[in-house]
Amino acid sequence: MSYTLEALGAILDEAVAAGQLLESSRANIVELLAGSSQAAFPASVAELAAGGHWGELNDRFFKKLAFGTSGLRGRTIGKVVTAAERGSAGEGERPELPCTGTNALNFYNVTRATRGLCAFVKRYHREQGLAGLPSLVFSHDTRHFSREFAEFAARVSAQSGVDAYLFEDYRPTPELSFAVRQLRASGGAMITASHNPAHDNGYKVYFRDGDPIIDPVATGILEEVNAVQSDRFEPLGEAEQGRVILIGKEIDEAYFARLKGVMLHPGLLEKARGLKIVYTPIHGTGRVFVPRLLRELGFDCLTVAEQDTPDGRFPTVASPNPENAAALQMAMDLADREGADIVIATDPDCDRMGVAVRNGAGRLQLITGNQIGSLMAWYRIKTMFELGWLDASNRRRASIVKTYVTTRLQEAVAHGFGVKVVNTLTGFKYIGGKLGKYERALPPEIQERYREMSDAESRAVRLQHSTFFIFGGEESYGYMCVDWLRDKDGNGAVLMFAELAASAASRGLTVPDLLDELYVEYGYFHEQSENLVFEGASGAATMKRLMDSYAARQPTALAGVKVAAVLDFGTMDIWDEEGDPVPKENMFMMTLEDERRFVIRPSGTEPKIKFYFFGQHRPTAGGRLERADLPGIKAATAAGLTELWKFIQEDVAARLAP
Repeated sequence: MSYTLEALGAILDEAVAAGQLLESSRANIVELLAGSSQAAFPASVAELAAGGHWGELNDRFFKKLAFGTSGLRGRTIGKVVTAAERGSAGEGERPELPCTGTNALNFYNVTRATRGLCAFVKRYHREQGLAGLPSLVFSHDTRHFSREFAEFAARVSAQSGVDAYLFEDYRPTPELSFAVRQLRASGGAMITASHNPAHDNGYKVYFRDGDPIIDPVATGILEEVNAVQSDRFEPLGEAEQGRVILIGKEIDEAYFARLKGVMLHPGLLEKARGLKIVYTPIHGTGRVFVPRLLRELGFDCLTVAEQDTPDGRFPTVASPNPENAAALQMAMDLADREGADIVIATDPDCDRMGVAVRNGAGRLQLITGNQIGSLMAWYRIKTMFELGWLDASNRRRASIVKTYVTTRLQEAVAHGFGVKVVNTLTGFKYIGGKLGKYERALPPEIQERYREMSDAESRAVRLQHSTFFIFGGEESYGYMCVDWLRDKDGNGAVLMFAELAASAASRGLTVPDLLDELYVEYGYFHEQSENLVFEGASGAATMKRLMDSYAARQPTALAGVKVAAVLDFGTMDIWDEEGDPVPKENMFMMTLEDERRFVIRPSGTEPKIKFYFFGQHRPTAGGRLERADLPGIKAATAAGLTELWKFIQEDVAARLAP
């Protein structure tokens, strides 16, 4: 079906008048059709309009895909797939073309993002007086269209006068961060939607330190991207163009060598014989390094054969998210058949890790992202004191960095050792930003050779001149413990957790036993996370209305308990533990008089509102909890958060009522 642009415009105008199509959708459709060279776009819009799929058109066009948590993320396959998009693909197969839309991840938006990124790094290069051409590194995961987008972005980059390094095949997101630093590139982009559903993809941007972009860089890139109104552009002359340079095994081997250094006690496995691990990459990039890493270091590692293949459909799971129990089920079944002690899963781009562990009763149980992070932070701090890396003279120069919505157990652990804790907003870009700050605090002569230093050398200079980063984590299953990359790393997290489990086994303990030891010493901390999903154009409007209601009517009591303190991160001036200003963000944190805590924020990557609940039961000053009391304490703390969530759901319904 085809229409002239004039005829199609008339149909769209009628739909707006009838209340079927948003005015913003109409404007974005017109702009895209006028500014795109994609032949399938007019046919797709015409087909959706002729079929009366106004909800689909609104979802695809109500806004332009905007930079969220460090880049673009959106659907690359529509809820309704048009004939032009499907092409010759059969039922259940990936369409030939990504979905048409300004609010979709397609070649139109990849062009805009890449040209905007190139414009920014070229301007930065000039302003800094740097020689030669700027350069960008491009990588991708196993998702639909990821390879095509990465190759396309590399070509656009070269045609825009920027050298493009392109990985020869799919690689984990953290290796992209490593490569930017290793190659001393101007920045980079990873084609991934992390743990999102199979129909999504994304374009995650990094700057020259290998960290996901934060302001003022993020705003500068966004302005350049928004200035690009079309995917049509004239490539520079051949003499002015950059090159596309394929990255081979040299970066892989350099990254792998640094990963092996994450293990603190290489001889530990001699005391933990028999520990068996089942690992699954859930059809993603973790298969590149994780099995080899564990086996070379001496761990007994099995993989789930059905999930150890790259497949953007993620056909064996409903969602490729290791936070969800269902995503680990095949690995847990294999662990039961093989008598394995630990199950580990990473998401498609291998920057998140989830685990299940065998408890004292012999059953596998999931542990939360907060519990995983707390155990690893405790183990690494404790071990560094045992190794003599940290002591009373230098511990105040060491830190862990966590987000405001990550468990306070990590604060209790770190403070128990006299180590500094810094809280950031959600997103590893803020944790990476702290690491950049610590690097810039080093003397200039050290900064010049810092990236070539060994782990021991860099630790020494940070403890002497700056801050030594021990561990960083988020409640959403992201962790990091090194300074030579600047984003969460599922590969390193797997090794950290495997070593922790081996340490417990060497003492005849299960991981849950070890967790209870922490509770006895530092207090019991319990967290509960919930989501409400609001998809599409109408969902975005609903989320805004809900968040606006909290700004206008902050609660004075929740579930019958008075609110003792409210932090409105969107309007209040807030400083972190190091005296740095916290960027403004649409998030509210409320602390009740009984020390329960509630946080609400919209997701930066998915169409949902996130709700976080925190409870605790601390020992009296200088004391410890009794192990025999833990079951009752756990039940009471969990019940208190369940009560709070029930109240919040009722309150949300009232706030959204007509």
